Amino acid sequence: MRNYTTQMDAAKRGIITPEMKAVAKKEYRSEEEIRDLVAKGQVAICANRLHTCIEPNGVGSMLRTKINVNLGVSRDCKDYDIEMQKVMAAVDMGAEAIMDLSSHGNTQPFRKKLVSECPAMIGTVPVYDSVIHYQRDLATLTAKDFFDVVRLHAMDGVDFVTLHCGITRKTIDQIKKHRRKMNIVSRGGSLVFAWMSMTGEENPFYEYFDEILDICREYDVTISLGDACRPGCLADASDVCQIEELVRLGELTKRAWEKDVQVMVEGPGHMPMDQIEANMKLQQTICMGAPFYVLGPLVTDIAPGYDHITSAIGGAIAAAS
Repeated sequence: MRNYTTQMDAAKRGIITPEMKAVAKKEYRSEEEIRDLVAKGQVAICANRLHTCIEPNGVGSMLRTKINVNLGVSRDCKDYDIEMQKVMAAVDMGAEAIMDLSSHGNTQPFRKKLVSECPAMIGTVPVYDSVIHYQRDLATLTAKDFFDVVRLHAMDGVDFVTLHCGITRKTIDQIKKHRRKMNIVSRGGSLVFAWMSMTGEENPFYEYFDEILDICREYDVTISLGDACRPGCLADASDVCQIEELVRLGELTKRAWEKDVQVMVEGPGHMPMDQIEANMKLQQTICMGAPFYVLGPLVTDIAPGYDHITSAIGGAIAAAS
């Protein structure tokens, strides 16, 4: 019987959980070291209390870099059995996390199958699922509709959720003013941006962040703070929109930790090689050492079809930094 709510709650109270013991063994570190890093928020152990077949892994400071694999069904590829084969192939090849980015059809059975059979950390983007789940136009959805999908994913047992909490009404004005080359390239970010533009309301994931934290605390779901304003080309790297959103994500990280909810921070997207190290240091400082869920960084805009190579280059530099 658990006498703590989340891994962070346990760590702050000096409790070493079975998950911390498993991570310590894998990382060749003491159980006390892992506990202390989780307490500080510098390591996240993404493990929903309902994901019983998980083989726990830690993400963050002084640990091995973890491999995440994105997959899921779309309008063009609807076969759940093939996606499940990809999942197990990825796990066999050493992936520690599976990100289900399904954007078509009945997504819940596949999500539940992942949680019941896959030992890797499972992540989702609930805002992708919102339009599918309700079968309604984006503009008709309410803040409560979005929260209910987050809760549904938590109840299904996913270990981490990407939520684009840092994009606000102010961001809309900035993007129009600064006129980026590539505007918003984040899919989740663009959905939130579109919803705000259609309804005239504030981003519900930002405005009602405390309600989101209550859901994540209940199931011990880690929040992966999505970077809606990540640059989509080298020319937009390290611009005002990206950096201000990062500052906001740092503030939200602190609020999550105060409620014992674990956090990862996403970024930075497309970026010239000579800016990567500075961005890594900036994220560490602003987000107080929270684990960086690195997207790319893609170091060139002119390698269509070869993102696995350009992001591997950026990822290697990011990890070294």
